[in-house]
Amino acid sequence: MRTPSLTIKDNRTGREYEVEIKDGSVRALDLRQIKVDDEDFGLITYDPGFSNTGSCRSTITYIDGQKGILRYRGYPIEELAERVSFLEVAYLVFHGELPDTDSCDEWSRTIRSYGNIPAEIQELISSFPRDAAPMAMVMSAVAALSGLYPEASNLGDAEERRLHLLRLLGHMPGIAACAHRHAMGLPFVEADPETDFAADFLRRIFHRGDESQVNPVFSRALDVLFSLHADHEQNCSANAMRSVGSSLPDPYMAAAASIGALAGPLHGGANAAVVRMLESIGSRDHVEEYVERVKHGEMRLMGFGHRVYKNYDPRAKIIKKMADQIFEVAEPTPMLDLAQHLEQIALKDEYFVSRKLYPNVDFYSGLIYKAIGFPSSMFPVLFAVARTSGWISQWEEFMNDPDRRIARPRQIYDGHILRHLD
Repeated sequence: MRTPSLTIKDNRTGREYEVEIKDGSVRALDLRQIKVDDEDFGLITYDPGFSNTGSCRSTITYIDGQKGILRYRGYPIEELAERVSFLEVAYLVFHGELPDTDSCDEWSRTIRSYGNIPAEIQELISSFPRDAAPMAMVMSAVAALSGLYPEASNLGDAEERRLHLLRLLGHMPGIAACAHRHAMGLPFVEADPETDFAADFLRRIFHRGDESQVNPVFSRALDVLFSLHADHEQNCSANAMRSVGSSLPDPYMAAAASIGALAGPLHGGANAAVVRMLESIGSRDHVEEYVERVKHGEMRLMGFGHRVYKNYDPRAKIIKKMADQIFEVAEPTPMLDLAQHLEQIALKDEYFVSRKLYPNVDFYSGLIYKAIGFPSSMFPVLFAVARTSGWISQWEEFMNDPDRRIARPRQIYDGHILRHLD
């Protein structure tokens, strides 16, 4: 059987070239043979934002945006969110298989054993102004772990790598909780490894010295949200983890870069933008007017549509059920009523339906976080706690990739070719 290929005719020279097609792609370097003459560097592709460039092979996350499919290691996100915990999802994403009972217990004990962060990291977070962005505190704290654990630079030792990757995953909830409590002027709270992962995280966030219990609806919703955000293929922060990791720093340094990428409003700030939009609308009486302005291009409908999913975001279907459960037990607020009214209006409007602009995961997640009691500044931090499972998995997969190379994209130079001083 003939190897699938693409025949390219260069109209500049009249020459034809045959390029192999494998897994629906062509190798970019195969285009370098297409030259005008021997002095020519060869053809490169121009792809701002890597919209149509495959940077790696991966077995972690599968997405079909046209069909609204998201799977971790082959398992549909719908099944995982309903039947397993976040720590089990994290194990799956990292190891490739779901854990049995013994493996799950050992994994949980290991991750939870890193729940309390070093005193030096607590002191670092305490040195920030209380009005500093929590993501700045988190990013600095994760980078500082590199100084506390210099042995993490021993990348050739697989067991050493694993230790630090799991330590990073275990430290993240503590770092996040410390950042929040410092901003609120509250003392840090130690982890309780005997408590459910999400429930303990909420306890460390909101503890006020009394014996009140964490609402199980809140902790279940947070656990599901963590699972939904565990990984999402080669997004901006995952790409940062791999790209920075390609120069072989330790994983803490690479993760700090990923946190910086996630801190941007176009990545980790989308659900906070939903809350700001709802605040700007003000009340349900203004929803129809706002929707009309969106249709005329004057405003944007935040939390609807997705760059990847051209159908209903599968995560949004799951989180919508959690949102409904949250709203039943949370304090009713005008914002929640407004959001539900906006959703109903948009889903009935042909303008949005015809364009497949459905609510995405960010529309609901911000509302849930707000209902639980998180300020908007903490939304990307919560994202980072969950996504660390994906980052460490992407980094470890990259370290074992036989095609691994340092990231070094090409450019198209548009500047002066040569100039001389007068």
